[in-house]
Amino acid sequence: MRQGIGEFEEIVLLVVAAQHDHAYGLSVTEAIEVQLKRSVKLSSVHTSLYRLEEKGLVESRIGDTSTLRGGRKKRHFIITTLGKRALIEAQEARQTLWNQIPSSVLDISKG
Repeated sequence: MRQGIGEFEEIVLLVVAAQHDHAYGLSVTEAIEVQLKRSVKLSSVHTSLYRLEEKGLVESRIGDTSTLRGGRKKRHFIITTLGKRALIEAQEARQTLWNQIPSSVLDISKG
């Protein structure tokens, strides 16, 4: 079953998978900004995380309170089996398209 996710949701899901059990809103936001050099709002990441959770692609749990966070708790996210399948399907779809491009098309030495 194809799980429809957009590009930004795919990026967020990839970061959640990469961070394994340490993914939360701010960590995902910072990873996108640093690794992809892409400016992103924390609220956009939270929206995507909650949307991914509604689709069953991630699960969340509430962590312990932190004095650094003023006693607030972090919501940690992990990828589900359905989320793993969605990423694999997205990767396969992109690879299928990449495989259709003749090597001469992407040869930048030819201008």
